[in-house]
Amino acid sequence: MANDDLIAALRDADAVKFGEFELSHGGTSNYYVDKYVFETDPDCLAHIAAAFAERIAEWDTDATLAGVALGAVPLVAVTSVETGIPYVIARKQAKEYGTGNRIEGDLPDGEEVIILEDIATTGQSAVDAAEALREAGAVVDRVLVVVDREEGARENLADHDLELASLVTASDLLADAPDDVDA
Repeated sequence: MANDDLIAALRDADAVKFGEFELSHGGTSNYYVDKYVFETDPDCLAHIAAAFAERIAEWDTDATLAGVALGAVPLVAVTSVETGIPYVIARKQAKEYGTGNRIEGDLPDGEEVIILEDIATTGQSAVDAAEALREAGAVVDRVLVVVDREEGARENLADHDLELASLVTASDLLADAPDDVDA
């Protein structure tokens, strides 16, 4: 079921754009959900944190949260504050200075972790984060995203033993979009 308040907040922040856009995986789309707009808008962040907290509570788990750097860091931070659940940050690659960690934050061995992400298209960044977390000793089987673009992420994640849950889908978000926009 769509989170109508969140959809309204995303639209009010002008995070949903129409036109011709290149996506991070190399494909193109006639709509774009601008994560940097919604991740820097306090109203959107409040809606996302509350919705993520509600979903996590439904799962009745005390799992640690993980945010994929850079995009999901604001999301995991506000959700941690909303829930009181600690979080870690999964880097795309280990940094070449300081500690050289790929996973930042306290992650006990065997800890259950839920990955939070902004937008899922192919789901590959979440797969990469899950692999890094698993290599660090975590148990990861869920990814929770703000928007599922419904372009194969669910299947890709399932191939890596990961379940995808989303606050909204592209179909929800674009239900009343112009006729020439493909959801």
